[in-house]
Amino acid sequence: MAPEYGATCGFFPVDVLTLDFLRQTGRDEHRIKLVEEYLRAQDMFRTSETPEPVFTDILELDLGSVVPSLAGPKRPQDRVELRSAKVEFEKELTTSLGVPAGEADKKVPVAGTNYDLGQGDIVIAAITSCTNTSNPAVLIAAGLVARKARALGLTPKPWVKTSLAPGSLVVTDYLNRSGLTADLDAMGFNTVGYGCTTCIGNSGPLPGHIVDAIENNNLVAVSVLSGNRNFEGRISPNVRANYLASPPLVVAYSLLGTMRKDITTEPLGTSKDGKPVYLKDIWPSNKEIADLIASAISREEFIKRYANVSKGTKEWQGLKVVTGSETYSWDPKSTYVQDPPYFKDMAVEPVAPGNIEGARLLALLGDNITTDHISPAGSIKKDSPAGRYLIEHGVDPKDFNSYGSRRGNDRIMVRGTFANIRIKNEMLPGTEGGYSKHFPDGKEGSIYDVAMEYKKEGVPLVVIGGKEYGMGSSRDWAAKGTLLLGVKAVVAESFERIHRSNLVGMGVLPLVFKPGTDRKTLGLKGDETISIKGVDKLSPRMDVTMVITRADGSTQDVPLLCRVDTLDEVEYYRHGGILQYVLRGMTKAA
Repeated sequence: MAPEYGATCGFFPVDVLTLDFLRQTGRDEHRIKLVEEYLRAQDMFRTSETPEPVFTDILELDLGSVVPSLAGPKRPQDRVELRSAKVEFEKELTTSLGVPAGEADKKVPVAGTNYDLGQGDIVIAAITSCTNTSNPAVLIAAGLVARKARALGLTPKPWVKTSLAPGSLVVTDYLNRSGLTADLDAMGFNTVGYGCTTCIGNSGPLPGHIVDAIENNNLVAVSVLSGNRNFEGRISPNVRANYLASPPLVVAYSLLGTMRKDITTEPLGTSKDGKPVYLKDIWPSNKEIADLIASAISREEFIKRYANVSKGTKEWQGLKVVTGSETYSWDPKSTYVQDPPYFKDMAVEPVAPGNIEGARLLALLGDNITTDHISPAGSIKKDSPAGRYLIEHGVDPKDFNSYGSRRGNDRIMVRGTFANIRIKNEMLPGTEGGYSKHFPDGKEGSIYDVAMEYKKEGVPLVVIGGKEYGMGSSRDWAAKGTLLLGVKAVVAESFERIHRSNLVGMGVLPLVFKPGTDRKTLGLKGDETISIKGVDKLSPRMDVTMVITRADGSTQDVPLLCRVDTLDEVEYYRHGGILQYVLRGMTKAA
């Protein structure tokens, strides 16, 4: 997850504890010895005698300044100190989350229940697979929080949907052995499955009466999860604020039930003997965690569980597959896997790229557009282009699954591109969701429908963005879907570097405004016609010219920096993308 802090990867010292981890998780002794000898030979193994390495730059960190924290409410890099979480949420509520000050304290009764739901109440608390599988300490800690809370008579608030989705069966083994499964179950953290769930939008629907209370009263509901992604619209369509937290904090927040209280100072609830219970009362010590790890986790369990991991479950083994063919037999009826169109009508030799002429704007977007805005990973709405496609192909809405699970079907993924429920296209002020306008008639529709109308007319498309365009997960479909919509160039103030590279790899030009110029200074409204000059003489990081033709016929030339950065990338773009470049290379080699 290094892109969130601006790096390609992070290096950490390898020492005897690393070898202990390999041994505990079932690696054979020969491999462990090989790892150690290799690292020692490379001067990469750290001991107390290891001299300090020489670095270009050194950053100093006072470990005393490291305090518990969350991340949210919309991005994983937005760290919030736990002790400040309440205050910071109050600020976000009436600013980035858009609640009018007069409605900040709104509470409404929930039909069929004896409780109210208010702004900032937590409706999802999920321990998810992506940050716990390889760290037993946090799972054991979560179980101990549940055990202590259970002993005191506490339970999660009734409006909180709780779940546990480990990434490995080994987690279940050691939770069972330690007796913590019963405590987690008692707190509602039942094991619902293994692998990606809430973090990628697979939390399942919220109860209907909760959804009604949220939607009918413009409430900002909250999720707290131990995942690594919390971008807008990803976790649940009914939840607008999402916080990443450690598994034990997820359990604690399920007891508190809201972000409107300070979890570090206010009681989580009342014990069965009538006394207030605070976080400190149920937080386990390091010794309690270490003792349970020592007694509950064994090397043998890892060896046993992973011995036949490639065989899969009985259901997996029972799948019928076509055999005897050297290539995959595409099923035209499948809604999960389809033959992608990237090589359709591809010539043996690449056609020299030309300038982009007479393009229309498909979307006019602001800062911090993430790959989740561009290509959602979460649930598929019934009335969206992707939802309508699935219904037309006989899929019941309850079986829609998610965009992330259907990434093998380009027909669905292209319909989901820019379909995030929280994206704001400035061509339609005040509108939220994946909508656009077709010009010159000004007809409004989904981004997909508008793009397909332009494609029928043979009109190329351009997307305009702000700062850090494409930040977040380096999801390939954010670039693939952009291409398949007919977008020829994305013009932004700056790009997240991996998404920039992915755009080039799909044959889409990433272009950057010069300092002092952006969509606002240019007064772009969306009804302009765009041409990009200079592409026919493409070279790395060259200047090109964007010619804007406005509705009144006036024109404006705007210099842009082309972020095709290397000669290799020029070649990829010349071939129409890296896929075509590789295929043509394989054809010639054969």
